[in-house]
Amino acid sequence: MGYVTRIVIIGGGPGGYEAALVAAQLGAEVTVVDCDGLGGASVLTDCVPSKTLIATAEVMTTFDSSYEELGIIVADDTPPLEQAARVVGVDLGKVNRRVKRLALAQSHDITASVTRAGARVMRGRGRLDGMQAIDGSRKVIVKAADGTEETLVADAVLIATGGHPRELDDARPDGERILNWTQVYDLTELPEELIVVGSGVTGAEFAGAYQALGSKVTLVSSRDRVLPGEDPDAAAVLEDVFRRRGMNVMARSRAQSAKRVGDKVEVTLADGRVITGSHCLMAVGAIPNSAGMGLEDAGVRLRDSGHIWTDKVSRTTAPGVYAAGDVTGIFALASVAAMQGRIAMYHFLGDAVAPLNLKTVSSNVFTDPEIATVGYSQADVDGGKIDARVVKLPLLRNPRAKMQGIRDGFVKIFCRPGTGIIVGGVVVAPRASELIHPISIAVDNNLTVEQIANAFTVYPSLSGSIAEVARQLHTRKATGEV
Repeated sequence: MGYVTRIVIIGGGPGGYEAALVAAQLGAEVTVVDCDGLGGASVLTDCVPSKTLIATAEVMTTFDSSYEELGIIVADDTPPLEQAARVVGVDLGKVNRRVKRLALAQSHDITASVTRAGARVMRGRGRLDGMQAIDGSRKVIVKAADGTEETLVADAVLIATGGHPRELDDARPDGERILNWTQVYDLTELPEELIVVGSGVTGAEFAGAYQALGSKVTLVSSRDRVLPGEDPDAAAVLEDVFRRRGMNVMARSRAQSAKRVGDKVEVTLADGRVITGSHCLMAVGAIPNSAGMGLEDAGVRLRDSGHIWTDKVSRTTAPGVYAAGDVTGIFALASVAAMQGRIAMYHFLGDAVAPLNLKTVSSNVFTDPEIATVGYSQADVDGGKIDARVVKLPLLRNPRAKMQGIRDGFVKIFCRPGTGIIVGGVVVAPRASELIHPISIAVDNNLTVEQIANAFTVYPSLSGSIAEVARQLHTRKATGEV
């Protein structure tokens, strides 16, 4: 019997468990060290729970904004004087119980897949022990919840420990009134007045969701607009929708502190203003889980932010040590973490591997409407990073959008002058996460606007707008941005 390569993976999120599946399939002896349950934050406290909550909010929004226009009549016994009262409500306790149940079920499914593939799962916290041995192996010390320790020997180690919510010194979450995004699923009643601090993806998603569920929401943004890292046209549409639905969006307002005052929360802004709500959600970024793991002693270089430096095949500066996911600070996306983890295993185990290409990554903001992007962005074009032509088409012109009562959103595609090769795109629409896929395929395979324009689309369909934008780009060879 030949030598079996030993792989130890610290962290069971998408970067870790996807790597485990690949390594086990390639014949390695795999141990996954995890302290919370496989799936990581993505499944247990972040992506899966938030999108489950948002699914309920989405139904509420669709009902509230479309039922009258679509001719739907809801019969109830509301007295005539109160006829404008909300007809549909939400049981947040029931919603959150479903959220936790689905997250747990997904974690169990992942654990079953990993163990079925032949990997061993250990519950505990792992850390690297010193330098690489003469034979190239490394030691990982696993500390169990009861304090006992076990040492594992590995030919390669993958660090996929993720991150945790960043906290402000003067706004520490208490899990009851001041919350981070992992704690909201313990709420049994809908917050009457929710202050969301932070207007990035997490803040915008929760602000939109709770607004739809029936909370009165104030979104505190330290920047000029919500979603400062997203396409500016897309962010403008979303901010307009937020305001139109009654959200109080406070731009250029930096939160300095949050404190409980009885059954209320007071948030003090940098300019001295004080806003009051029943609850406050802090969404001010994440900190990588890289401390206390012996990384620097083992030769792993950390950035000033605490993130682990990696190259395009997930190698760190320490031989035999790889890293994947949010702890690397590359892109805080489950899909990118999974790809980094798979690439690490392909590389170490000698399989064919393509380096990570961030210009083919598609991502989505799960607001209503959703914002999906892929490839080069408007900022890249405006900043001279790439020479590209742009066409943007509002969904208002789309027949299916008219039928469904969709007023907000657009399709935007970027292509190279001359060749017409598609290099990026943005979709703002309900289910934009599904609609971005044909543009992702085009970007990944260097397809031209002519090829997309000539492919059949269903009539009527929202995807018809993608083909229409491609046709406009194809026929307007001599124009710039439209």
